[in-house]
Amino acid sequence: MTTAEPALATYVVEPNHSSLEFAVKHMLIAKVKGRFKEFNVAAQIDESDFSRSNATVTIQSASIDTGQADRDGHLKSPDFFDVENNPQITFVTKKIEPDGGDWKVTGDLTIRGITTEVVLDGEVTGPLKDPWGGSRVGLSLDGKVNRKDFGMVWNTALEAGGFLVGDDVKLNIEVELLRK
Repeated sequence: MTTAEPALATYVVEPNHSSLEFAVKHMLIAKVKGRFKEFNVAAQIDESDFSRSNATVTIQSASIDTGQADRDGHLKSPDFFDVENNPQITFVTKKIEPDGGDWKVTGDLTIRGITTEVVLDGEVTGPLKDPWGGSRVGLSLDGKVNRKDFGMVWNTALEAGGFLVGDDVKLNIEVELLRK
């Protein structure tokens, strides 16, 4: 007698309790933070073995928001995200592995048509039953990418040395998923 593998459950993002944020150094001294306001997550989750799960994240690149309209306009331009020619950013999981009590999530991040493998450090909460009878999973993920890996090489040299915009971009993702 064989035991069937558990079925994967479909989960979608709960946008009111989710955020995709980033931070990058400005003039070597301060971090500028921003977020993407429009994104979708389609996940297939094995509720008993999270390592068998997978997800695809689709981000609308024009939804970038740093709280400063001129900066957002520059980030949408061909110098950075080139949103007219690259309206979406995607992240597709390839591997999810336990890491102590936490997780390593490896996936392909595509920005401006350039795909690079990225490893995110994560924490998973759930699945938990919500007060309305649904099932929810929480994900907290952190990582770092180099913007130049995605063809975003624009910069300005500073008179005192260094550059206006840092190369490393820190990512902070907080996602609440709801079972369909």
